[in-house]
Amino acid sequence: MPILSAITSLANPSRFASFADRALPWAAGVTAVLFAAALYLALFVAPPDYQQGETVRIMFIHVPSAWLAMFAYVLMAAASLGVLIWRHPIADVSAKAAAPLGAAFTFLALATGSLWGKPMWGAWWVWDARLTSFLILFLMYLGLMALRSAMEEPSRAAKACAILTLVGSVNIPIIKFSVDWWNTLHQPASVIRAGKPTMDVSILIPLLVAALAFTALFTTLHLAGMRTELIRRRLRTLRLTTAARATLAPEPAE
Repeated sequence: MPILSAITSLANPSRFASFADRALPWAAGVTAVLFAAALYLALFVAPPDYQQGETVRIMFIHVPSAWLAMFAYVLMAAASLGVLIWRHPIADVSAKAAAPLGAAFTFLALATGSLWGKPMWGAWWVWDARLTSFLILFLMYLGLMALRSAMEEPSRAAKACAILTLVGSVNIPIIKFSVDWWNTLHQPASVIRAGKPTMDVSILIPLLVAALAFTALFTTLHLAGMRTELIRRRLRTLRLTTAARATLAPEPAE
């Protein structure tokens, strides 16, 4: 199949880098358009909440950030399987590029959640099951980035980070179902749930557009990060090759 063949060809680092070069301007353009639409809907179309007032607009940043914080980790877990089982040449590149993005979105979700929680709960932070498990996710991202930085050999770093990522993936269902398993202050799911969403369409549509905008942003930054990492690895290989040739070159006769 032509489509499957095209996707499979992207396993080649050079072809993927070429694809990223072509796709990035389009991805950036789509991201800009979606963010413009999301800002308009969130600020001028979505009504204030009857209980929360204007503070409900924090949701248009908080919820997409939380979704992408978990999505980035799921992506890293899938890439880790590619590293350990199939030794996919792009898998570790994807996992490494996704880690700082996941950390950034997790931090953004925690920060906006704190801003949102203060007027609603009367506190900046509570050791709620959802909040605590999300804080653990943030620390896991930082730990993975620190582990990779501490190891000089890329193949060993890739394997160690892949194992740690898969071990830590148990936290994702805990985050998702924490509001169902424990009595928490955090509200239960109102969009992705069994049955129809409980959110009014005047809020739901701007939220979904905002989620699309943040997803496009993640995709753009992830592609850019992967391209940069491929270039960095190519330069490292060239430096090592040059150094090896210089070492093996015969000394000039006196």
